[in-house]
Amino acid sequence: MAVALQVLSRLARAPSRPLLWGGPGARLASGMALAEQARKLFESTVGAVLPGPMMHRALSLDPGSGQLKVRDRSFQLRQNLYLVGFGKAVLGMAAAAEELLGQHLVQGVISVPKGIRAAIECSGKQEMLLKPHSRIQVFEGAEDNLPDRDSLRAALAIRQVAEGLTADDLLLVLISGGGSALLPAPIPPVTLEEKQTLTKLLAARGATIQELNTIRKALSQLKGGGLAQAAYPAQVVSLILSDVVGDPVEVIASGPTVASVHNVQDCLHILNRYGLRAALPRSVKTVLARADSDPHGPHTCGHVLNVIIGSNALALAEARRQAEALGYQAVVLSAAMQGDVKSVAKFYGLLAQVAGAHLIPFGTGTSVEDALHEQAAALQLPDLQLKEALEAVAGAKGPICLLAGGEPTVQLQGSGKGGRNQELALRVGAELGQWPLGPIDVLFLSGGTDGKDGPTEAAGAWVTPELAKQATAEGLDVATFLAHNDSHTFFHRFQGGAHLLYTGLTGTNVMDVHFLFLQPR
Repeated sequence: MAVALQVLSRLARAPSRPLLWGGPGARLASGMALAEQARKLFESTVGAVLPGPMMHRALSLDPGSGQLKVRDRSFQLRQNLYLVGFGKAVLGMAAAAEELLGQHLVQGVISVPKGIRAAIECSGKQEMLLKPHSRIQVFEGAEDNLPDRDSLRAALAIRQVAEGLTADDLLLVLISGGGSALLPAPIPPVTLEEKQTLTKLLAARGATIQELNTIRKALSQLKGGGLAQAAYPAQVVSLILSDVVGDPVEVIASGPTVASVHNVQDCLHILNRYGLRAALPRSVKTVLARADSDPHGPHTCGHVLNVIIGSNALALAEARRQAEALGYQAVVLSAAMQGDVKSVAKFYGLLAQVAGAHLIPFGTGTSVEDALHEQAAALQLPDLQLKEALEAVAGAKGPICLLAGGEPTVQLQGSGKGGRNQELALRVGAELGQWPLGPIDVLFLSGGTDGKDGPTEAAGAWVTPELAKQATAEGLDVATFLAHNDSHTFFHRFQGGAHLLYTGLTGTNVMDVHFLFLQPR
């Protein structure tokens, strides 16, 4: 299933020479064609992790016997299937499930972002919409990705479905990024406002995402395995689209079908660390005290099958296959690219220098390579394949495509308009222009697989080493735009918006992908 890219780019409309990759004498693509190749690679990468293809790969139904196969497990369907879901990509996932399993579906409830049905309808992606007389009830809520009364109503409806199941039933749970805000169900007497206030206070005092999740789970009816517990004794199959580095199932949407490994003492330790224990509302103290005295202890989730059906690593694997089909030597660097966007941009700038020197030796010296390894060590990426990538580049006989993905962070210091992908691309463009790269064409692309980068309509942007020089000629100062976190405004003005990447809403989300192309002239 392809994503229809609507790229507002003069380069896309310009004529380009035919692409003939291969041996040393192969005819090389122009810069315009290279940009088009980058966009097509992004399109095919996103297409591989759309809800429809992922659900069809994960589920296999024998119509005759009613046997549903998920990985190596089989489940007997006989009008005993129930469905719940929550997350930004869940509408498309539910539509695919309905198409595959609809004759066995008794009832469903999903919680999706406000306005998503209208947005998907406007984008023409009818395959991501439910049938007119669907048995799946849709709740829209969590405006601006914040829990609200609408998402609370959805969570309670989901709990009601789970609690009504028997040992003969199967609950299919669909989970994607944004699911935590779409499934708020505080344990009474804690109110939604009290829970939100506490998590905001913790975040403001520097609590980590792991610490915030520990508190959320302790105060939730459904997170931290609560949904799985509510569905017992029914069998539960949870299909998860990961938007978290490393794909930890206990973190994605705060793990509603994964038993929490934390206890009340862990919560109290966190609250003490940030000086909040004494200021806790009476309701929170009541819930924590009740959990501490629970004679049953922590519950398990032995009746649950959790399956990651889509992730950044899967998207990058498809990107690698497609890049190789286009004639590139392709290497996946990391699916866990994270850290401050400035540090990540510096890493890519150094990588382009070193990889370029490996591809066509032009004497960068060992100091640049040392700096690259130091920068890589500072980023602390657990799965970084830097050595393997550089060895592949050194042995390459043609163009190279280095691939990575993840979710860098932007420290806001201005009031401009942008997103992490556009900011990363702009910073990498600035880095690439600082040093000579030898007789080699370089292009870097950063795009969000959900099609929406920050509060903009763009998915990301692409850059070349000539960016800063060309921007100056247009009266645009890159440093000024970066100082105000105003990357979208820059790219909108620069060359008439030619470097912006537009996909429209994709209906999926497996974080971001980064492509670095190096092509000998």
